[in-house]
Amino acid sequence: MAIDGILNLDKPRSVTSFDVVALVRRLSGERRVGHAGTLDPEATGVLPVFLGQGTRLVEYLADEAKVYRAEITLGTATDTYDATGKITQSGDISSLTREQIEAAVSSFTGFIDQTPPMYSAVKHKGVPLYRLARAGVEVPRKARKVEISQLRIVDWRPPLLTLEVECSRGTYIRSLAHDLGQMLGCGAHLKSLVRLKSGPFHINDAISIPELEAAFRQNKWREFLQPIDVAVHHLPAVTVSEEDEKAILNGRPLSSAIEEGTTAKLRRAYSSDGRLIAILRYNDEAGCWKPAKVFRKRSKAA
Repeated sequence: MAIDGILNLDKPRSVTSFDVVALVRRLSGERRVGHAGTLDPEATGVLPVFLGQGTRLVEYLADEAKVYRAEITLGTATDTYDATGKITQSGDISSLTREQIEAAVSSFTGFIDQTPPMYSAVKHKGVPLYRLARAGVEVPRKARKVEISQLRIVDWRPPLLTLEVECSRGTYIRSLAHDLGQMLGCGAHLKSLVRLKSGPFHINDAISIPELEAAFRQNKWREFLQPIDVAVHHLPAVTVSEEDEKAILNGRPLSSAIEEGTTAKLRRAYSSDGRLIAILRYNDEAGCWKPAKVFRKRSKAA
């Protein structure tokens, strides 16, 4: 029996994102389970886990902004850019002022070029960088363009600097911490990281793993299961006619026009009874809307 939905989970420290997915797969019995946005094992916070047909919407959440709270230790840099690594640099922060930190922090807002850390899953000739790093091999990495839309100081209690970061996908907060330390000339590393928000999913509504396990034991876990269309609420919505619903379910273009009002090339399409039936994409060449993803009604698990 099918299970379609999304769980907003609070990933604990020292657990991989894949571990959380494997746990949900085992507890729910649903084979198709995936997550949106990998968190480092030492990071905690929001990890949306998708079940069933929800897994087909992961890609639409990937580009949504993420918000993090980062604790950064100034005065020491490490080879992993976080607290798990070996110290590679020590610096004096006794004369460092908040004004200097604010000026340095402000320079990282907007679109910036960021080099992935060696201890990351980015691949070099098919091999993850972290494997090369563990073997003592360092290779040149190409800088990537990322966007940090907001970056503010939450607290400064030497040597600990707490930042709140809103950023695009692909941003390494560990690299941000390291680069900030280099700019200040004292070195720095990421002490802890919490993801506060991922698209529409917020830490205040996230479920801890013990809570989830208890809910499964009590057979109440579906109370935490959110509809799959929550992941695409940022896309404009349209309700289609019965004729167009049939066309969509058969993979055909819509016969009727969709009111514009936006330049968005993607729409979420609903049936007359309010059920998500498709993600539509506008085809410029054909001049019409076509189904990009179709969601058929499935029987639910008991």
